[in-house]
Amino acid sequence: MRRIALVALRYAFFIGFVYPLLLLAFGINVRHRERLPEEGPAILVANHNSHADTLALMALFPLGRLGRIRPVAAEDYFSKGFFGWFSRNVLGILLIRRGASRGRGEDPFTPIYQALDRGDILILFPEGTRGEPERMSAMKKGVGYLAERYPEVPIIPIFLHGFGRILPKGDWLPVPFFCDMMIGEPVPRAGSPDAFMAALSARLLGLSAERRFPAFH
Repeated sequence: MRRIALVALRYAFFIGFVYPLLLLAFGINVRHRERLPEEGPAILVANHNSHADTLALMALFPLGRLGRIRPVAAEDYFSKGFFGWFSRNVLGILLIRRGASRGRGEDPFTPIYQALDRGDILILFPEGTRGEPERMSAMKKGVGYLAERYPEVPIIPIFLHGFGRILPKGDWLPVPFFCDMMIGEPVPRAGSPDAFMAALSARLLGLSAERRFPAFH
């Protein structure tokens, strides 16, 4: 019964709040929607400027598949209070403990491995935290290590534009602004984690050049 109640709450949240907010209030343009994976395991990788980024990426998928879409976030930020409970149980956020020590046999990526082994679709922000609006920060190498460990799992870059203006870091009141989402082809394996991250960065920058296009929903 608890699981059914959480699923119903997730559906109500997306139907009653997320879809109207993102698609009507902000008029999001999506390009290359056909490049989204139809099933997992898969990893979506995007730049990160806004609280709305995660919801926008989840909203790309049908309601019935939301239970297999797992955004990845830091445990210390999403582990407390009602906000933490809602994020974990309704949005399905996958928590990573940033203080884990591999020297003590702790691998912070263990929940990610388990989710990929189950066939989930993960959402990762390799910048690690929300940056300045409409500016990409340096990316951490974690996605590169995942590419090395799971060479058969597609890693799909998505460039987000405009979200840093509608709900930037430090703000909780959305401001209407048109937003774009450019979905790329899976990034090919490039030998080492460093080489993969360079290829991923280049692919995101390439997608950023596609910002001007007619609305496509």
